[in-house]
Formats: sequence, C-alpha cells, structure tokens
Amino acid sequence: MNDIEPIPLWILIPFAAQLLVIALAPLFAGHWWENNRNKFVVSLALSVPIVIFMFFGGIIEKLEHQMLFDYLPFIVLLGALFVVTGGIHLNGDIMAKPSVNTLFLAIGYVLASVMGTTGASMLLIRPLLRTNSQRKLKVHTVLFFIAAVANCGGLLTPLGDPPLFLLYLRGASFTWFLNLLPEWLLAGVILLGIYYAVDSYFFRKEAWQDISADLREKVPLRITGNVNFIFLTGVVLSVAFINLSYIPEMGREHAPVWIKFLREIALLAITAASLVFTKKRVRRLNKFTWTPILEVAAVFLGIFVTMTPALLFLNQNAESMGLHAPWQFYYATGALSSFLDNAPTALALHSVALGLPAVPPLVAGVPEILLEAVSMGAVFFGAITYIGNGPNFMVKAIAEESGVKMPGFFTYMLRFSLIILLPLYILIQLICF
Repeated sequence: MNDIEPIPLWILIPFAAQLLVIALAPLFAGHWWENNRNKFVVSLALSVPIVIFMFFGGIIEKLEHQMLFDYLPFIVLLGALFVVTGGIHLNGDIMAKPSVNTLFLAIGYVLASVMGTTGASMLLIRPLLRTNSQRKLKVHTVLFFIAAVANCGGLLTPLGDPPLFLLYLRGASFTWFLNLLPEWLLAGVILLGIYYAVDSYFFRKEAWQDISADLREKVPLRITGNVNFIFLTGVVLSVAFINLSYIPEMGREHAPVWIKFLREIALLAITAASLVFTKKRVRRLNKFTWTPILEVAAVFLGIFVTMTPALLFLNQNAESMGLHAPWQFYYATGALSSFLDNAPTALALHSVALGLPAVPPLVAGVPEILLEAVSMGAVFFGAITYIGNGPNFMVKAIAEESGVKMPGFFTYMLRFSLIILLPLYILIQLICF
C-alpha cells in the first residue's frame, strides 16, 4: 500500500456514519429501520462519495477487490448458513432443570463454531423457550444464551462469527482458529458454570405449581430436516478446503471466473440443494423468511464500500495510533465491537496491525498474537450490548415474542454484561495477554 497517496481523514466520515446509523437507528427509529429498503438507501447514499473519491483517486481497483473478494464471499457464506440451518427444526419440551438448561447452552456453545452463532441461536432459542415456558424466572436464561451461543461459542472456526470469516479471507487458515481452543474452553466453562449457579438459585425460587406443570407437560425432543446436516457438512468442507491453500489456481490473476469463485459456486449449489430437498413444513415451523439475510446484505453493502478507504487510512497511520501490545488490540477491538458491528471492527484493527512492524510468527500478514487478540475481542465483546452482534437482537425479539420481558438496552448492560461478562473478559485477558 506504500504506492497509494495518503488517505485524508475526512473520507472516514461515511464509514463512521454507516456504523452509527446501524448502532442508533434500532434504538431511536426502530420502525423506520425495520424496512430493508431504508437500510439499502442509507448504504447507497453513504457509498456514493466513496466511489467518487476512489475513482478519481485512481484506487477504484481496491474497492472492486473489496466487493468481489470480501463482500461477495461474506454474503454467500452467511446466506448458505442461513438457508441450511433454517431447514433444521428442533421441537420438544423437556423439564427445565438447571442441568437441562445448562446442557442446552453447552450444546449451543459447541454448535456456534460449526453452524455459526446465528444458525445455532435460531436452532435452539425456540426449543429452549418452550422448555422453560412453565417457569416464571427465565430472563437470565435468555441473557446467558445471548452471551454463550450468540457470541462466545463461535470462536473456533471462520464459520462461527462473521469477523472470523473476514479474517479467514485475509489469510488466516481455517484450522488456525483452533489455536484459540484454550480461550474458548476457559470462557465456556466459566460462563456455563456461572449460569448453572444462577439458574439453580432461580429454580429454587419457582412456585411448586409451575414446577409440577413442567413435569406433566413434557414432549420428547425431535429433529426434522435432517438432510441439512449433510448440507452443513458440505458448507464446512467448502470453506475448509476450497481456498488458496489447497487450490492455488484460485489466486491467479487470469484464472477463469469459475476457478476464482469456486468456493462461492459450491456454497450456492449447497444453498439451492437445501431449498429443494427441505420440506416446506420444516421452514414454516422455523418461521423462515428471507428478511434477515436481505437485511445483512443491505447493511453490509454500505459497510464494505465505506470501509475500504478507512482500512487504507488505518494501515497508513497505524504506528501513530498507540496500539502495539496484544491487550491493547483486545480491548480496542472489544470496545468497538460492543457498540458497533464486530465484523468491520475486526477488519479495521487487522488493518492497524498490518501497518505495524512485522514480528514473526505472522498469520494473515500480522503478528499471530495480535490476530488472536483481535479475534477474541471481536467475538467475546459482541455480547456486551444488544447491537454488538447480529443474533443478539434476533434472540431478544424471539424471546419477547414468546412473552419473556427482556431488559432494555442499558439495563441489559448494567444488570448483566458489565457485571458478568466484562469481569470474565478481563480475567481472560490477564491470563492470555
């Protein structure tokens, strides 16, 4: 990037505006923001000055690369996971004992790295709510579900959380993220241990008539749409093996289009197969609609366009930002991921790391320890607020639809994330960095 003219600070304004709209619109203009057309209009409006700047600045090829080799693979993967996991339905109502609820969260914690935090959340949140339908005290269960399944559990693979897939596209291998297994285990054991203690406390406070009703109204768990587990395996294998490491031809400048985008073609084929071979009744039971993935496509169109010069700016000015130590990258990524979307945040801090002196061992072009800090900060801290990660609001909405009185934005932080999650994340930093 040394051959690029210095990027002016003002060109970061559209990127900052895009992130602020995403963060604040659900809170202050929720009804207006629900319309995906409005999200698309905002993305286009903020993208226009970026396109003009990069075209006349002679760096339009940077934007083309960002959209073709970051945005397109990102949306195709999320779409594949969304469709495939949306074809798996888990039904049933078993007794909502602390051990059962903890097992639900533990299974979701593991599945989050396999089918993504969104997929695992959508698969398990309704069965968990049905299981706890007779209990009066269950808000805490949804809160811990957001932390464990919708966020922290997705640390182990690029499929787990969008920021990790973007780092995978920047050069981190599929299996590299397994190096974060000790941190993933530490966070999971502590988080689930705390939950078990909290749920045991509230279980003892439940009225006997509610517990007896729970004992009587049991329905065995049953999974439908099993064919999608085959398709999910196909998604995992496609991301793991259809890449430059195994097929170097994908990176050649004059390679055929079908070679360059072989992974995306495979994922689209899997998506189509899932739509064809999944019974419509299964998707109806899951209340499957295209709205969430269209929302992601509309919002991230603006993010990826406006982010392009911002990443160049951060790379050019990395050494003047005062970020050098792993713990600084961990908290900087975490702080931004808490209130903005964690996917662009991870790329922004990765660009900062790229601008620092290269200290081996390197992964995705940056010191490995810094990439670990960015990955953990993005995934873990997405649970600090409802807006830190996409599944958070989805889980909250489904819980409220089921009659659970969820805390508001600031109450969630004051009564849960800042007193439960933040101390855990600080402990992890003290141990790891």
